[in-house]
Amino acid sequence: MRKEILYSLRSPYREQLDIIGYKFGSGKKLAAIVGALRGNEIQQMYVCSRMIAELKTLEEKHCITDGIEIMVVPCVNCYSMNIGKRFWAMDNTDINRMFPGYDQGETTQRIADGIFRNLQGYEYGMQLASFYQQGNFLPHVKMMDTGFTDPKLMQKFGLQFGIIRVPRPYDTTTLNYNWQVWETKAFSVYTNSTDTIDEESADEAVCAMLRFLGSVGALIVNVRPGYNTLIVHEANTFNVQSESAGIYIGAVKIGKTVAVGDLLGKVTDPFEGTVKAEVRSPVPGIVYFEYKSPLISEKTVCCKIIR
Repeated sequence: MRKEILYSLRSPYREQLDIIGYKFGSGKKLAAIVGALRGNEIQQMYVCSRMIAELKTLEEKHCITDGIEIMVVPCVNCYSMNIGKRFWAMDNTDINRMFPGYDQGETTQRIADGIFRNLQGYEYGMQLASFYQQGNFLPHVKMMDTGFTDPKLMQKFGLQFGIIRVPRPYDTTTLNYNWQVWETKAFSVYTNSTDTIDEESADEAVCAMLRFLGSVGALIVNVRPGYNTLIVHEANTFNVQSESAGIYIGAVKIGKTVAVGDLLGKVTDPFEGTVKAEVRSPVPGIVYFEYKSPLISEKTVCCKIIR
């Protein structure tokens, strides 16, 4: 294992920001794994730390294929993480909306540029992603349909679902999208949580990435069998919104199969305790996202269902 500083940023008030990459093996750039781009992505950083420990052991046992390199970047935004902010601490901008970056631009553009220069050239890229709303996901892998790669590669992770997302205009400045434009086959791996540690889904994500790396010939590794991944287009998923604001009490867990009319949750009045609205499933399917914040605004997505 080799530790390398991929990008450094000096600050007059804090310690220097050093973004560290952990490299295993040497030779062809086969796979890069990126964790926390945002300051609240504790689970994503934790999964990468677990991957580093696994790859270190495999390297010591000579189980990494000769002539290839794997790199893991556990955390990019340490400055925001250690003060509990999701976005860049100084101006509240999102590093994952700054790619491919600009070395003469704003701070987060410079960070994105410095990191992306080190991430280019890998055949496969895996980002431990998070959602903009508070909530839990059923572990799954997602790929943007940019026309540069094969969605069937998601089956190599062995997760229950692989979701194909048609990129929107704001996706064009994300790491995943730009990786693919620069000919890296890029995947977003989602676990249950973001700002808390969930051991079970972290273990599932680590196994999935090891499974993928083993299937593309990077590792000699034994992991438990995965699912026969179902590939789903995001158009075949359904966002269920709350029709009222108030205190949200969920009634289903991720992974649960629901029918039309099943109760997904309810919204109560924060002062009087009366039920303001019931959230019921308009479609049959499997719940793969559940909203977890106690307060909810009107029209907020409280469940995502794979139809």
